[in-house]
Amino acid sequence: MNKDKLIHKFDKQARVYDRRRKNVSDRKWREPLVSCAYGKVLEISVGAGANFPFYPKGVEVTAVDFSHEMLLSAQRGAAEYRLNVEFIRADVESLSFEPNTFDTIVSTLSFCGYENPLVVLASLNKWCKPDGQILLMEHGVSSKPMVRHMQNLMNPMFRRMVGCHLNRDTMGMLQHAGLSVEREEHHWMDMIHLIWARPKK
Repeated sequence: MNKDKLIHKFDKQARVYDRRRKNVSDRKWREPLVSCAYGKVLEISVGAGANFPFYPKGVEVTAVDFSHEMLLSAQRGAAEYRLNVEFIRADVESLSFEPNTFDTIVSTLSFCGYENPLVVLASLNKWCKPDGQILLMEHGVSSKPMVRHMQNLMNPMFRRMVGCHLNRDTMGMLQHAGLSVEREEHHWMDMIHLIWARPKK
């Protein structure tokens, strides 16, 4: 999908994402993951700041998103929760940071949208300090055959309407990228994956 069209889709969804942050409907997944963050944090594809309620005090967050409207919503969230956040409007797939910059890197429900997710994972591995952590909450293809079949059938429509893939092989991508997965949880018919990982040695 054309990147400008994809940005426009997410711009239009910003109000919906803003309401989700306030309702924290998926708190049971976000909180145990994001509360593990420490130090200098990078959050990619921050959206409207749905993770902001769960960051520990004292973290310094660099929040990246390519959607102007999403960042405006996230800025309101950062002020509400009194977080120290630097906002960058940029496409994560073409972003650059110095190696070994961040103690923690956070991504939640973003890898479904990238054209080159393995390139993004390689960047996270490079930007994370060797003793740092990469925290992921991603949806992906289920291990349950019937659910996986429905995901495959719905994927083209979902891609056009929402702008993301329903059937990404999240765990396979992590294995291919060589990240060291220390803990993993799988929820909601095995479609939601919580990952606590370390960068590739």
